[in-house]
Amino acid sequence: MYLSFFGAAKVVTGANYLLEIDKRKILIDCGLFQGSSSLREKNLEQFPYNLKDIDAVILTHAHLDHIGRLPKLIKDGFRGRIFATPATLDLTKLILEDELEVQEIPLFSRKDFEKTLDFFEPVEYYRKTTVPSLSKIYLGKGKPEISFKFLDAGHILGSSIVEIFAEGKKIVFSGDLGNSPTPLLRSTEFPSSADYILIESTYGDRNHPDFLERRDLLEDMLEEIIGEGGVLMIPSFALERTQELLYELNELVENHRIPKAPIFVDSPLAIKSIGVYKKYKRYYNREASFLLRSGDKIFDFPRLDFTKTVEESKKINNINPPKVIIAGSGMSTGGRILHHEKRYLPDPKNCLLLICYQATGTTGREFFRGAKEVEIFEERVPVRAKIKVIQGYSSHADRQGLFRWLYHIKSSAQLQDRHKVKKVFVVHGEEKPAESLAQLVKDHLGIEAEVPEHGERVEL
Repeated sequence: MYLSFFGAAKVVTGANYLLEIDKRKILIDCGLFQGSSSLREKNLEQFPYNLKDIDAVILTHAHLDHIGRLPKLIKDGFRGRIFATPATLDLTKLILEDELEVQEIPLFSRKDFEKTLDFFEPVEYYRKTTVPSLSKIYLGKGKPEISFKFLDAGHILGSSIVEIFAEGKKIVFSGDLGNSPTPLLRSTEFPSSADYILIESTYGDRNHPDFLERRDLLEDMLEEIIGEGGVLMIPSFALERTQELLYELNELVENHRIPKAPIFVDSPLAIKSIGVYKKYKRYYNREASFLLRSGDKIFDFPRLDFTKTVEESKKINNINPPKVIIAGSGMSTGGRILHHEKRYLPDPKNCLLLICYQATGTTGREFFRGAKEVEIFEERVPVRAKIKVIQGYSSHADRQGLFRWLYHIKSSAQLQDRHKVKKVFVVHGEEKPAESLAQLVKDHLGIEAEVPEHGERVEL
């Protein structure tokens, strides 16, 4: 059995892992590389494996860095199945259709996108599923069986931890682990055991502020900027981050905890995604479910305005401050937030609030580092507005959460005396946080931990 790392190795993007069991092969995730130009150029490269040999792709969740190259996979010859939870597949359809319209470098056509949907196969949480083999004739000792099961990762709607069972071994892919507890979703679940684990490390070297502290910080920020008559811009991911924000803004508005001001959600993808969130209420945590049963419309409160069209988006400019604008993209690499940043960044009364992870090579990272000037639409824009950061809104587990997750698996496996953890592969993190988490695992869990290189192939 072999495992290869063709993405998200010492970077937080392009997740793509190849698992080989005898002559059978499956992929876990097939994400887009984002960030610097050198990373984005990887999207144009040929896949480093024969696509006709791949039986299936198993998706952890619907973020672009985990699903963005699926249509290219189909275009280049993949003919297996694409497995994910129903919510993940619904969101994947929205994300890929959105990407089709905004591609910097055309990777796939509408025909490729529509063909991709034909390969989708939904699988609910906890349902152990056998991966069918594409090969009709199999030479050797017999066709090895591969099965998998999804657990709730608590990261975004439908996100999964993937447990794979083959040749008596159990390999666990964390996907992106949630920052539990979250306002909407159930908490991250713990696999009962594992022989090998791939764990993300986006925040492998730091901890987030307390959940209640982040809500207080948001309230303070709204009171300050609205009170001063300014514009509060919030670059936000369309999935989960925007929905979490609306959940908390709903509480602040309905309880009269912030001054009155219009709140615009200026992201067509986020607006469409809310429809999927409404469809899968069964994935909500108890608190959110209780609010819904009591008649509270989480995504509908006074002075909230969804701007779907370009014309509606432009009309935001005609509304005098104070106002709040939530728009994509979360790292200011594209989308409608750029128009608002260009317009409002030069005014010191305004504020740009960063609540998302800002990857290396993005405009968001420049803001995070205190840039006094940025390039937007090929123009140099002065940054005189306040730049504020609330890191507690990350939908990724922090260092403490990642360690606790691994500790639980190790302890549970030892109690059962089965599938004891032999090795941990630390992925989906920049080099510093990945190495920091790997060292923590070695020092405090006594488990071998490795930060793999891109393209590395290891025997399990």
